[in-house]
Amino acid sequence: MRITPFFLLAAALGLTALGGWQLGQGLYMDAKAELAQTLLENAWDETKQTGKPVKAWEWADTWPVARITAPRVKGSAIVLAGASGEALAFGPGHLSNSADPGSQGTSVIAAHRDTHFEFLKDMQIGDAVELEAHDGESHTYIVDAFKIVRADASGIDPGEPGKRLALVTCFPFNTTEQGPLRYVVFATAEEDLI
Repeated sequence: MRITPFFLLAAALGLTALGGWQLGQGLYMDAKAELAQTLLENAWDETKQTGKPVKAWEWADTWPVARITAPRVKGSAIVLAGASGEALAFGPGHLSNSADPGSQGTSVIAAHRDTHFEFLKDMQIGDAVELEAHDGESHTYIVDAFKIVRADASGIDPGEPGKRLALVTCFPFNTTEQGPLRYVVFATAEEDLI
């Protein structure tokens, strides 16, 4: 079979178009993620100003409920209501059957290990976690324990006395496979440590 210059040109143009399409898809996803974070920031600001839940976009099935910051490891994220697939695609999700962020009991917040909770792997005992609740009130928590648990048997008690956080992500960190293990960072409110 003889390969003609026309065939080579057509193949080159096809591969160039395919490469351009792939590059465009990547740029589109990055732009979409950046826009989503800007919309979440705006919704969070409006939630604090009005005291009412504000969705970042009309069709969202979630809304901002808190912001967490881990200053030493430079981690920060807006926490969304619920842990649906959509919520976790855009930020950490607050599990609705746990204590409200900043209130008595254990507030459970989950996120993906390779995006919004990637910083958990670098946290240490004694690190501060700042939580800003939807009412604008700030709370400081101190990391006091780490656990690796099974997803179906975490042992996290949302009704535990005091104000606590349980920050949960998949484990181990350096894998793409989803398995049964979860990494949990526990933190206790600073005022409860005195």
